[in-house]
Amino acid sequence: MGVETTRPGVGTELPPLEIPITRTLIVAGAIASRDYQDVHHDAELARQKGSPDIFMNILTTNGLVGRYITDYFGPTAELRQVAIRLGAPNYPGDTMVLTGRIEELDGEQGTATVRVVGANGLGNHVTGTVTLTFAEAMVTVTVTDEADS
Repeated sequence: MGVETTRPGVGTELPPLEIPITRTLIVAGAIASRDYQDVHHDAELARQKGSPDIFMNILTTNGLVGRYITDYFGPTAELRQVAIRLGAPNYPGDTMVLTGRIEELDGEQGTATVRVVGANGLGNHVTGTVTLTFAEAMVTVTVTDEADS
């Protein structure tokens, strides 16, 4: 077996993260962020206001984007700026897939800017960029079987 070590750089695609959109996630996110708007927890009132169901709030989306970035960059990552825009709503029963691409990276300074997109069955739910700092060197290690080489 051999070990291949690579250092992510500009253009590196982050692995996708699939997030099932459940009623519990939507309601818990709204409660955790103290967003008590009825469209985030009461399906009947959401329908009366023109929505087919309850939908995720921006603060929950912001938190999920942050989780996605820190899962990749590790526990030393500190989000410095999260600039996102919402598009298609996240409704219960759908799945949001977060993807990212490193747009800027300074390994010596420990800074990065990542372009993030979160898509669901209706289209792009969230688009934007995250700027962060991190203390540990970014290294991806892949173990390969020498017989396959």
